[in-house]
Amino acid sequence: MDNCISVNINKVTKVLLNTKALNNITTTFEEHIIHGIIGPNGAGKTTLIRIIASLLKADKGSVNYTLGNKKVSYIKSYLGYFPQEPSLYPDLSCQEHLEFFKALYRINDNDFNERCEQLYKVTNLTPFATRKTSSLSGGMYKKLGLMCVLLNRPKLLLLDEPTIGVDPLSRRELWDLVYNFAKNGMTVIMSTSYMDEAEQSNKIHVLNEGNLLVSGNPLEIMERYHLNKIEDIFLTMGTPKT
Repeated sequence: MDNCISVNINKVTKVLLNTKALNNITTTFEEHIIHGIIGPNGAGKTTLIRIIASLLKADKGSVNYTLGNKKVSYIKSYLGYFPQEPSLYPDLSCQEHLEFFKALYRINDNDFNERCEQLYKVTNLTPFATRKTSSLSGGMYKKLGLMCVLLNRPKLLLLDEPTIGVDPLSRRELWDLVYNFAKNGMTVIMSTSYMDEAEQSNKIHVLNEGNLLVSGNPLEIMERYHLNKIEDIFLTMGTPKT
């Protein structure tokens, strides 16, 4: 299996608009697995994702990246980032988006054609290659967004609530896509408010009001705290004192 990125978060604090969006967060995102950052709105999920993506700088603490056994400082060449906000161009077709990212990533023709064929196949978007983004359904839009960030075959994939606003079938299809690519040498960090998605992650990092409540395998956490469902962790642990 190819090396991919692991991320170590050490005592990270971030203040936004006089509010502690993150408060002294320490956790590790190991390589080759799917991590779920979970919590309600305002928990700090997007802030943490953006700090990992180097789009925000922590006020305190550090973020360290490791590729195999080697520390890396410049993460962007290894990174695929899919933001929560709409980020595609409504007047471009699916194929035109892929051509745009081909140029952005400087992918040669042979690799581009091979990767496009694979991505169209796994997303079932081949019949819609010439359709403009403005005419896509919510689920198809999200799939196209994933295609664009996966085109460069990142070693670290960051997904900020990618399934929000799509129907249950599309949510399941998106999860299948993430699992398929995670098995092929990729670390995935995905924020979500859906607790059923949290339970599908290999490891979860539970945030509430900027505080990290617990990290670990969801089934082990449920067993440790005698929970019937993972969302009960918020009732059990609440918010730690600061």
